[in-house]
Amino acid sequence: MTDLVTMTALSILVAGFVVGIVVGLTGMGGGALMTPALIFLGVGEAATVVTADLTAAAIYKTGGAVVHAREGSPNLSLAKWLIIGSVPMALLGPHVLAWFTDPDELDQALILSIGFALLLAASTYALRLYINLRRVRAGGPTGDPNPPVRPIPTLLVGALGGLLVGITSVGSGSVIMVALLMLYPGLSAVKLVGTDLVQAVPLVLAAAISNIALNGIDLGILIPLVAGSVPGTLLGSTLAPKVPQSYIRRGIVVVLTMSGVALLDKSGWSVLGADETHPMLIAGVGIATLVLVPLVWGLLRKEQGLPMFGAPTVAELEDPEYVATGNRSGQSRP
Repeated sequence: MTDLVTMTALSILVAGFVVGIVVGLTGMGGGALMTPALIFLGVGEAATVVTADLTAAAIYKTGGAVVHAREGSPNLSLAKWLIIGSVPMALLGPHVLAWFTDPDELDQALILSIGFALLLAASTYALRLYINLRRVRAGGPTGDPNPPVRPIPTLLVGALGGLLVGITSVGSGSVIMVALLMLYPGLSAVKLVGTDLVQAVPLVLAAAISNIALNGIDLGILIPLVAGSVPGTLLGSTLAPKVPQSYIRRGIVVVLTMSGVALLDKSGWSVLGADETHPMLIAGVGIATLVLVPLVWGLLRKEQGLPMFGAPTVAELEDPEYVATGNRSGQSRP
């Protein structure tokens, strides 16, 4: 039994370290990667995994938020309205799922919810890149870089993100960030990331508290998860300037898509067939995504008057200075 526990803890630590590196490299939220990784490792029921992941995220997101706050990058007024909308819904989220789900089917329902959330995260991340591409071709952000806050739409974005995070632990970065891009197109990339990180800390903390109250906390998962994810995030942040991130980011879209389909399959979603799993289908989705993502991206670039491949790269589209100037690589503007 001791050996089993030790191997389980080691596998969680390694998973936390690897996902932490990816988070540090790309800035993507860990929930979209960590939660499915732990579910596939079989370290506990889905509710237990979500609770541990949210608690760990509350710890390592705080450091990033403090750094951005010191540098003055967040829009605190915007973050305030997001928090007002997100925190109550994050507290409510896990209870809503419990109220409307038979206790015997809770694990299956949660895995199904996470599967759909991962597909949503993959879609919104791709949409974020497309929005940035259009901004670059337009010569940079349009509108006020410090826009007046629109309270009601911002509060609704926070509420939707809070509900999603409270139930699945996915969405604090991907879904909310894309919604902010659409609501505030003039907001700079630095302020966008800083605002998202600041609002994510109370959001994730509220979701963690609510899940702990409902499901308890498994320290056997939490401790190795924190021990792995914190140094992994620091290492990823250090390596980020030296790694070609275009391939990493495209790979994340593929992984999120495959993980989402795999969890839907694992949950017994009737559309895929509830009586058996379909590993060949999941592999086929992965191969199709590997082929289609570069092709579709190339067609979108051509639509914007760019060659199918070349500058701006995916990494440049995520670079605040590049997005601001729109012309670092000498691309002519339309």
